[in-house]
Amino acid sequence: MALYVQKYGGTSVGSVERIEAVAEKIQGFKRQGHDIVVVVSAMSGETNRLIGLAKEIQPHTPNPREMDVLVSTGEQVTIALLCMALEKRGVPARSYTGGQVKILTDSSHMKARIEDIEVSSMQADLAEGRVIVVAGFQGVDAGGNITTLGRGGSDTTGVALAAALKADECQIYTDVDGVYTTDPRVVEGAQRLNVITFEEMLEMASLGSKVLQIRAVEFAGKYKVPLRVLHSFQDGPGTLITIEDESTVEKPIISGIAFNRDEAKLTVIGVPDIPGVASKILGPVSRANIEVDVIVQNVAADNTTDFTFTVHRNDYEEARTVLNQVAEELGARDVVGDNKIAKVSIVGVGMRSHAGVASKMFDALAEENINIQMISTSEIKVSVVIAEKYLELAVRALHTAFELDVNNSVSEK
Repeated sequence: MALYVQKYGGTSVGSVERIEAVAEKIQGFKRQGHDIVVVVSAMSGETNRLIGLAKEIQPHTPNPREMDVLVSTGEQVTIALLCMALEKRGVPARSYTGGQVKILTDSSHMKARIEDIEVSSMQADLAEGRVIVVAGFQGVDAGGNITTLGRGGSDTTGVALAAALKADECQIYTDVDGVYTTDPRVVEGAQRLNVITFEEMLEMASLGSKVLQIRAVEFAGKYKVPLRVLHSFQDGPGTLITIEDESTVEKPIISGIAFNRDEAKLTVIGVPDIPGVASKILGPVSRANIEVDVIVQNVAADNTTDFTFTVHRNDYEEARTVLNQVAEELGARDVVGDNKIAKVSIVGVGMRSHAGVASKMFDALAEENINIQMISTSEIKVSVVIAEKYLELAVRALHTAFELDVNNSVSEK
């Protein structure tokens, strides 16, 4: 007998029929003697519908507090319907909004962070054999105001509840059957991983993998909550995300390949090579609330430097406008940019104990005549910026070079 926190996303509860199917699955776990806490999202499309209604009334700046009141209602519909479906099957169940639990957050509307969770009422219900169904994505602040955790926040709710209740596992049910070595839509031979570490999953999520919300992985890693990604309507072991231990020491060098198409590159050419120049360039960019990713600085013989960095493609035009002003103030020669780039990354804790990983990556790309524009590394990842048109070719080449294709060592994980 175990305590599982199970999270079901919007597509998993997107219709009455799917809610009934989720209830069937939960009933199966109860028959096995497990205690179950369920976290659900709004039915697919519902949050967008509610946001659309708000924008019809306040097109530009809807009131954040009232937006939280509005969009939190989507999950309230789902928890009630799922409890009805469970009760119909003879499974005692009780629904809770984030405020009823209570999930205490800060007061940052539309992007709140969880500060504390009251577990006594849930523990009492579990002791009486009930399934607890909690609205994901939401909580309340100290003043009793409804808050939401930002898009994808239901994953964070699930992990936070699992940590607070000391659950045996937090299970994230979605429309994929686990975490793959790369996107199967790009590489036909992509393989599902049986196990991946929190560190690797964090890198994969931050580098473009959309399977899990980054905050949820961070939370799980911090509180050592075993996290498993499973398919909502297909049986299978899924992928377990856990701490690095002896069982992961012999893992392949590379666990996966992540990529991000939403990149743009900007270069300030001919900046005087003086102390503090990086701050003078990036300071105004930061104050414009633009996040910078990969940074490269090259010093020339004439005591000038070319300063290059990447931003999200949506921020490209605004960042370029900021840089034009900065370049004029610093006496730089020009500002150039490219919004047709992509970032490809290899990720794996095995890099720590193996040399030559980066050179193998570069060799594989060179064989395909793919030029590397920028390089960024960490202890367990190497990222390169390339022209967007070569993205899928690069991913397939690297997937093969590191032996991640079908019928190789990955399948033994």
